[in-house]
Amino acid sequence: HDEHEREHGTGGAGASLNLRRPSPPMPEIVATDLRLLADALLALALGGVVGWERERKGKGAGFRTMMLVSLSAFLFVEVSIAAGADAAQLPGSDVRSDPVRAIQAIATGLGFLGAGIVFRDREAHRTRGLTTAASLLVVAPIGIAVAVGHYVLAIGSAVLLVLVLSAAERVERLVRD
Repeated sequence: HDEHEREHGTGGAGASLNLRRPSPPMPEIVATDLRLLADALLALALGGVVGWERERKGKGAGFRTMMLVSLSAFLFVEVSIAAGADAAQLPGSDVRSDPVRAIQAIATGLGFLGAGIVFRDREAHRTRGLTTAASLLVVAPIGIAVAVGHYVLAIGSAVLLVLVLSAAERVERLVRD
């Protein structure tokens, strides 16, 4: 009876319901967290590759920003998946993980970041920061791709983004000149 009360929180007055699922054995948790940290490092590195290209050109969202956006996207998805898996383990739970909601939240947050980067220079008749804002929109899904285990897609997308950012600028200069 006492063991049941400790596990399920069904004791007398003032007792609280224990919504935590039993923890897996410690080595399993550590192995999972180490794999996730390795994935987090990949998301950071891929964001850093893109950020390095932007940093070299003195753009507003450079090395650190791109790394953090990629890492945050990775973490939002991983935490969403983990929270859904944890909730699904509760007795009588019909909760399912929905990383799509996390991805929607990431897109909303990127909108705020982009709004802070893009501005119109009325005197020069130019809009500045659009490429940087668009780069943030691409870096976030790179982190998401790592979170869902699509490493080739993530790495390939980072390479493509760097190629677009570096090669497209050269093409734009040729067109202007």
